[in-house]
Amino acid sequence: MTDYLYDQQGSAVGFVRGTYIHAMNGTAIGQLQGTHVHKLSGDYVGELDDQMVVDKHMGNRGNIGSPGNPGNAGSPTNPGSRGNRGYGGYPEVFHRLLQ
Repeated sequence: MTDYLYDQQGSAVGFVRGTYIHAMNGTAIGQLQGTHVHKLSGDYVGELDDQMVVDKHMGNRGNIGSPGNPGNAGSPTNPGSRGNRGYGGYPEVFHRLLQ
């Protein structure tokens, strides 16, 4: 089963495989350390909450270093929209993984 990540509008924007975050085309773009989300380079991005990457204003959690590139995981089936979540005041920041 694929664990998808969604944007504020409810569209699938990525997925988790192990401790890596992948774009919908399968390219590795980030890594997880618990609920902390980091770019593949190690820079802190935000927190994983309710299948979204959000900025909880927790400050900079630092750089955890690059684990190397796990390669392309392939494209999963798009699950479609889950609908707008109107998420509790935290801005969705998945796009920071793509910068």
